Amino acid sequence: MPRRCQITGARTASGNRKKTRGKAKYLGGVGTKITGLTKRHFKVNLQKKRIWVPELNGFVRVRLSTRALKTISKNGAYRTLIDAGILQPPK
Repeated sequence: MPRRCQITGARTASGNRKKTRGKAKYLGGVGTKITGLTKRHFKVNLQKKRIWVPELNGFVRVRLSTRALKTISKNGAYRTLIDAGILQPPK
């Protein structure tokens, strides 16, 4: 299963870790220089949750980021799950 939020679509991103050397100019040095770059990964803070949906009168299991939990608190579980395509809207 991929490390991906079902609501926001957030997933692991890649970037660089910087190694620096030198003294900052404002401290009287000649400035800091980047001496090395190492690849790294920024992982998503995913949680497995059972969310109560009053409109369905039951729970829905989802794997979501903590940012998506705040979205659910703000907009409501039913509306957010329909917008994400996890639930089908009523006909």
